[in-house]
Amino acid sequence: MRGTPRILIARLATLALVAASCGDDDGGDAATTTTAAAMTTAPDSSPPGVSGPMTVFAAASLTAAFEEIGEEFMAANPDATVNFNFAASSELVTQINEGAPADVYASADQKNMTKLVDAGGNAGEPEVFVTNLLEIVVQPDNPEGITGVDDLANEELIVVMCAEEVPCGTYAAEIFANAGVTVTPKSFEENVKAVLNKVVLGEADAGIVYRTDVQSAGADVEGVEIPDDINVVADYPIVATEEAANPEGAAAFIDFVLDDAGQEILAGYGFSGP
Repeated sequence: MRGTPRILIARLATLALVAASCGDDDGGDAATTTTAAAMTTAPDSSPPGVSGPMTVFAAASLTAAFEEIGEEFMAANPDATVNFNFAASSELVTQINEGAPADVYASADQKNMTKLVDAGGNAGEPEVFVTNLLEIVVQPDNPEGITGVDDLANEELIVVMCAEEVPCGTYAAEIFANAGVTVTPKSFEENVKAVLNKVVLGEADAGIVYRTDVQSAGADVEGVEIPDDINVVADYPIVATEEAANPEGAAAFIDFVLDDAGQEILAGYGFSGP
């Protein structure tokens, strides 16, 4: 019985502490303030920027635009490095299907993208990110007076075009078929840049290239528009590869291309939206 007062005093002290911590408004505010402070000092949960190297295989006609996109992407992601391999879409997809390391594939047509998909080389669904049109490219001041596709049937002209398996070659063949003309090129080039260079260097009178290539060459060439009823719209699809060494980087790069920043850069080089 002599221990009872001590127990009673201990219980009363405990009740007093509980009342002091939660029995009035000031105590409640203090608890709320503590919780808010904890939330304020919690670490930022936003995802960090991507990092590491990545390799983008892209159609030759994308060279200038993608180089600028790569610079902007790396500026936004300082820990990332983008390396490019520019060539004909047909050559690039062959390289990837044979095991060449690539994180992203951007084709100038659906046909070659289908080759990647059929081989199971894609990590997701390809998405068209831009479109393009074809033009006749001629030397400055158009010395041969070429006004349309029909003129290219003149066998005295030196006309060059992409090889038939290359997208710009396939598109050119479709345009000739749409126009009902037979054109006999003097040479078939490995990609659209090679066709453009032949005309720039004066080694050809004319060729079929993309509108964006005529724009990029500036005063070195002139372009002759092809009417819409015989022209072809080139769709450019892009996808991350199944064997991408940097899948996070590949996804981020594709998002950048599809986003406003990437689309604005592409538009500046003459491409149109998908």
